[in-house]
Amino acid sequence: MKKATSLLCLKSIALALIFIGLSCKDNPSKKTTADTSAVENGTSVSGSERLGGLALYTVRDAMGDNPKETLQKVARAGYKNIEAAGYKDGTFYGMAPKDFKSYVDSLGLAPVSTHQGSVNLENADAMMADVKAAGFEYFVVPVPPMGMFTYNAETRSMDMKGTVEELADILDQLGEKANAAGLKLLYHNHDFEFKQNKDGVVIIDYLLENCDPELVNFQMDLYWVAKAGADPVAYFEKYPGRFKEWHVKDMDDQGRFAPIGKGSIDFESILAQKELSGMEYYFVEQDKTFDGLQPLEAIEISHEGIKNIGFE
Repeated sequence: MKKATSLLCLKSIALALIFIGLSCKDNPSKKTTADTSAVENGTSVSGSERLGGLALYTVRDAMGDNPKETLQKVARAGYKNIEAAGYKDGTFYGMAPKDFKSYVDSLGLAPVSTHQGSVNLENADAMMADVKAAGFEYFVVPVPPMGMFTYNAETRSMDMKGTVEELADILDQLGEKANAAGLKLLYHNHDFEFKQNKDGVVIIDYLLENCDPELVNFQMDLYWVAKAGADPVAYFEKYPGRFKEWHVKDMDDQGRFAPIGKGSIDFESILAQKELSGMEYYFVEQDKTFDGLQPLEAIEISHEGIKNIGFE
């Protein structure tokens, strides 16, 4: 009798394990929000077909209006990585760092990089803790920080206050803090860094030669390099391995921002030297759209462009 009871118990346990295994396989909770949103909002690019990153600055207005819906559209457009540009009061687009990470993870998007324009030496530690909690790997300083960046609205020109020596010192200090927080610090260029300042110094050259490469590296914005009349590949050759990320955006025949593949920048030649540059990630970006094109339309055109050019 005891043997029969034991045998019955073993069979019951086995059946229960089988049922649990089947339930886990079919459990809808295991499906990502991307799968759900694809059903609700239309077809979605599968995970295996996704490529490239998007700088969310491109769709900043939509992110301000409805960040979750916009992130769904970014995922459906085929991007797999994102770079944020919406940190305020300890949140990313109104979401607490861990909530932001959880949501983008559910869409199959990877939070790789974030622009933190309001960073200074006093708030850096707390800000970097939030960046780490949100799942980012790269902390990007998008302009000379701490009041050193200037913009002239009349001439639409950018420059910096203070000295390049001061900027390099601040970046090294921020790099130390980032390293301690488990992050990697990058500096993002515009065009003025590739021109001589009033002392005859090319700002980007000074930073590349004087910032500690263990603490500070660079996000090369290919449009702004072209705007400055500089050659990205020449910089890769002179400073190999220093450009860990790229901003990929095109230039039309009027010198304006354009979707990838609709302008004049020779991305094929630049992409051929990605190993030399040290590039680990790239992000499509278009600061402004023209002629009635909407940013959410532009990111779809650009995604086709990066595929056609050969970005992976």
